[in-house]
Amino acid sequence: LDAVSVATCNHGHSLITVWACQGGKDVYVEKPISHNVFEGRKCVEAAQKYGRVVQHGTQNRSSSGRAREVAAVQSQKYGKLLVSKGYCCKPRWSIGEKPIGKPPAGLDFNLWLGPAREQPYHGNLVHYNWHWFWETGNGDIGNQGVHEMDVARWAIAGATLPTKVWSLGGRFVLDKADQGETPNMLLSVFEYPECLLVFETRGLVDNKKYPNSPSRMVSNEYYTTEGVIRGGKFYPNGGGDPVSVQGGEASVTPGGPFGAFITAMRSRNPKDNNCDAETAHYSSALCHLGNISYRLGESAKFDQKSGSLGDNRVVVEAFETIKDNLKAVDIRLDQTTYQLGRQLTFDPKTEQFVGDDQANQLLTRPYRAPFVVPDKV
Repeated sequence: LDAVSVATCNHGHSLITVWACQGGKDVYVEKPISHNVFEGRKCVEAAQKYGRVVQHGTQNRSSSGRAREVAAVQSQKYGKLLVSKGYCCKPRWSIGEKPIGKPPAGLDFNLWLGPAREQPYHGNLVHYNWHWFWETGNGDIGNQGVHEMDVARWAIAGATLPTKVWSLGGRFVLDKADQGETPNMLLSVFEYPECLLVFETRGLVDNKKYPNSPSRMVSNEYYTTEGVIRGGKFYPNGGGDPVSVQGGEASVTPGGPFGAFITAMRSRNPKDNNCDAETAHYSSALCHLGNISYRLGESAKFDQKSGSLGDNRVVVEAFETIKDNLKAVDIRLDQTTYQLGRQLTFDPKTEQFVGDDQANQLLTRPYRAPFVVPDKV
């Protein structure tokens, strides 16, 4: 046995990755590499300590076209990057309620829970809806969204983790029954030294019951001093004709993410790995930071100012898009509130929040023995 492929629920990704590295195995781990920031860093440490190849399932890193697009953004040929934006807009409506009951005979529920707290079984915990519970998932920002989050961070040259983060959103339910916990509408803003990363997660889309609901969309765009790059074209400020983006120079190991993984396993050359553990950790951690701000937020009315970072045009427009989306599915904003997240200061070197013990507690989790991600790998 040479390698382990990890495609469990999010809450098991890091523990299995660490155990596999300790056992001398290379790892292909699906996104996100972690369920929280702490255990993502432990994956990095384990890969380095045991000299293992860890390839992450953010497939855009294996796309030569995407790599050229990112290189073009970083080249500043189309202006200096001001905002790197990602979109994750897939249907994430209410999931209904399933009664408490006995697990299916073929499910080892104790093993399935793994690091998560002991809790009763119900049908919404298992595939696919575990994504929408904090104990096992990270919402859609940490599901589909981590793909576009990774690209958004990739476009910011040298970016690791931000110095500030702030989110707003909510779990907006049109049906009375819904067991889900994570937001299905979320706007997250991350501050880097010279630009912002803005991420828009909207789940009330693509529903025939609501003909005005927006279409689904997953994409990235880049706002620069000279215009915006969107869909492979550059739209200059002032309304000039768009031009096709001429990609910069970039190379990826061929064969897609799985092919690159096999190549790196054979060569033992870290450069053959298109998305290693540390790259995976930073992009996954962004999703976790956005969620932490949201979880520490307070209820707000929609006519309330959307936070001190809300003066940025792209952020303001994103909030307006969320409101328009809600109205399109018949949600009355004057009768609804949202969660205005806490603005948090973060130290990317220590990977800790500054002066906020409550936020720092959410960087990890209480682990259920024996499914414990260790402090020392």
